[in-house]
Formats: sequence, C-alpha cells, structure tokens
Amino acid sequence: MHRHECLENLRQAGRLVLPSLLLCDFGHLADEISRVEQAGVEALHLDVMDGHFVPNLSYGLTLVEAIRKMTKLPLDVHLMITNPASYLDRYYEAGADMITFHVEATDQPRDLLSRIRELGAGAGLALNPDTPLKTIDPCLELCDLVLVMSVMPGFGGQRFETVALEKLTNLRQRLGPATILSVDGGVNEHNIKQCAAAGADWFVAGSAIFKHQDYAQRVSMLKEMVG
Repeated sequence: MHRHECLENLRQAGRLVLPSLLLCDFGHLADEISRVEQAGVEALHLDVMDGHFVPNLSYGLTLVEAIRKMTKLPLDVHLMITNPASYLDRYYEAGADMITFHVEATDQPRDLLSRIRELGAGAGLALNPDTPLKTIDPCLELCDLVLVMSVMPGFGGQRFETVALEKLTNLRQRLGPATILSVDGGVNEHNIKQCAAAGADWFVAGSAIFKHQDYAQRVSMLKEMVG
C-alpha cells in the first residue's frame, strides 16, 4: 500500500490513538503487538533513537523489519536520529508506511520530505517543545503529517508540556484537513481532551497504555475521550 492509499485510509478512520511500542515488553513483542491489535488500534508508532540526537538508544532497522513481519497495521516510524537523510530509504525498505524526522536534525528538511514522498511513504516532520513554529513554516506544504512533541524526545514516561497545545492550535488553523496533526509525549487521560480540542488528529500514547494491565480498556477510554 503506497502513501496515498495508506494515508487516505488512516484519515478516514478519524482521530487515532497510536501505541508507542517504546514502553512495551520487548521480551514478548509479538504478544504485545497482538494485544494492541485486539484493542482496536489502527497503526503503531515506532520510536527510533540513536543515542546521539537524543540521549537514549532504542531500536533500529532490524526491529522495524521484524515488526513489519508481525503485523499488517501501518507503521508510523519516528526517527529521533542525527543525519536522517542517510536512513530514509532503508527505513522505507524495512517497512515504514510513515517516516517522520526532526527539523532540528537537518538543514534540508524540504529535500527530505520530498524524498520520503518519492519513496512512497507518508512524509512527517517533528519539532521539539523549544523549537519555534517558524522553523517548520517553509516545509508545511510538503508535510503529510506534523508531529508536535509535548516532551523533549529521548525517554518515555515524561510529563506533558502545555506549550504543545499552543502549537497544535496554531497549526490546526493553518493546515488543511489533508495534513495529519500528531502529538507525542506524556499524552494520557489527563490531557488528551485538551490535545483534541487544540486540533490533534493522532495521539501517541506509551505509558497511558503499556503501564496498565488491560490494553483494550485503556485504548477504548482514550478513544472515547477524543470522540
């Protein structure tokens, strides 16, 4: 499934809660993926960290390839890495349906967005809480997705920063309905309604799902809260 078909299917699904596998039990990865599939999620969010752009290591191409074989769900791959240009083709080949990189990691974001689109994946651009919106303004026309970070990237379980709400509101006023607006970092039952009211379409949730026993109950609750 190429970019246009995959994106259109996801847009038609409405507001989505995407589990961030960073906090799942990697010792039982196939079971964890099966559990969130059964909970009714429409896509998976994969956080790739290199220990350089962010002060933590997570997983890379090998695990993305493995996850691709375990599920037919779209994979939203979030590259928190230095020099993302060198890895776009490889993550697409590994099975990414959406590839999001950080504007802070490159001085050629438009070129990277164009390349992702050429490959056939959805093109996403992320920005950190302390990065002003004007940094991504020249790129918005090429974005299939804009990811607003509500924590500094690198670690799961951080507290939500409300500056994300201002950015979401501003972006939603300027972006057309074809551009997906996603929020990631500390999203839970205490702030997800605010994120929805500010205009978010996708809500990346880690602790809010994986730190609880009943994934289906958690996903259902979060979905109900965003309508």
